[in-house]
Amino acid sequence: MTQADGTQTPRERYRAQVRTEIKERAWEQIATAGASALSLNAIAKQMGMSGPALYRYYGGRDDLITELVRDAYRSLADTIAATAAQDGAEVAALAHALRDWALRDPHRYLLIYGTPVPGYHAPDDITAISSEIMALLLDACAKVEDAPATPFGAHLEEHREWADGHPAPPAALHRAMTFWTRLHGVLSLELAGHFTGMGFDPAQLFAAEVEALAGPPSA
Repeated sequence: MTQADGTQTPRERYRAQVRTEIKERAWEQIATAGASALSLNAIAKQMGMSGPALYRYYGGRDDLITELVRDAYRSLADTIAATAAQDGAEVAALAHALRDWALRDPHRYLLIYGTPVPGYHAPDDITAISSEIMALLLDACAKVEDAPATPFGAHLEEHREWADGHPAPPAALHRAMTFWTRLHGVLSLELAGHFTGMGFDPAQLFAAEVEALAGPPSA
């Protein structure tokens, strides 16, 4: 238990250190073979522990993946929030903050936006963190002027569960969804190496997409 003065006990500090090392080893595995190949027994062997001993820190593979996913989403949400606070939540600023974050740790990005891990389902609290990111994007999109109505915007107005109660108008919903799909499409292709050898700068493609998104959505 935490001590009366709020500091951790030696046992708590040791437990936190071990959990941190387990996550570091897990990221190394993911970088090498992907999240679907994550093995707690392999991590235990690397750390000189038995499998059962490691399970005292994480109850299973899904518990560990949840911790990694939660950390990744929290890091991105904090990055986007800091950018929004500093730059007034402009769409372009959020877009470049997203790319910078992804490039700093591609495996972290691909864990949350890449191919889903077979058999894994994220808990509700992670969905809530994801909603924080979308809310900031919707805030930015709602500030863009001269956004005409579109058929897809009207469709999203009738199917806005994904907006989690955000009051953004239809045109902002359209812009946010287009932002999310187009920029994640470019980033996912870039980080998966699909632009390698094509002879152009992916940063320029990303910037062109951001510029296009800064205008009114197409009807």
